[in-house]
Amino acid sequence: MEKIKVLDKGYVELVDFFGGDKAVAMAARISYMSKSNSIEEDKRLIELLAKLGHESPFEHIVFTFHVKAPIFVARQWMRHRIASINERSGRFTEFEEEFYVPTDERAGNSSEIMEKSMKNAFETYNLLISSGVKKEVARMVLPLSLYTEWYWTINARSLMNFLNQRADSHAQYEIQRYAVAVARCFQISCPVTYSAFVKNLYKGNLLEV
Repeated sequence: MEKIKVLDKGYVELVDFFGGDKAVAMAARISYMSKSNSIEEDKRLIELLAKLGHESPFEHIVFTFHVKAPIFVARQWMRHRIASINERSGRFTEFEEEFYVPTDERAGNSSEIMEKSMKNAFETYNLLISSGVKKEVARMVLPLSLYTEWYWTINARSLMNFLNQRADSHAQYEIQRYAVAVARCFQISCPVTYSAFVKNLYKGNLLEV
């Protein structure tokens, strides 16, 4: 799947996927040792599971995303702990000058001031490294607007929880945008499960079927 651009320099990319709508129906049917006779039967079953709140079969869908986002978004994101995460290391890699600079509307007409501060911090970072300071120490001067990257592997049930909390107007704007991009990947990969989720289990207010 192509990368979905988010904010000014970030993105969400679905890089691997296991299971799908059929996996949910198969997992649910093992309880009664029954088998599917048609795609329509699977659709009805998945809808019923969501409507009744029987969510464990949704754990048989697994996604792996590659995410590029500002550090402050990453720290909010990683509070959702029922997932596997591997993030870029600032100890072993030297960061590029990539910051999220909010629009003037978002920053109260202070975008230029914020960007200047970020650039000054990065100049200090480069100066420290060129002076022989280790990367793991030099990075301490960098702001939370710096972009980082990570792989995020999560099952659909946990993904639904993430979307309920982050694809909602009460969440911070920046992570909202990422949650909507994640939801788009979910919708394309598992349209039946996604639809059942939004109709029956979704508590936010930014997503549509």
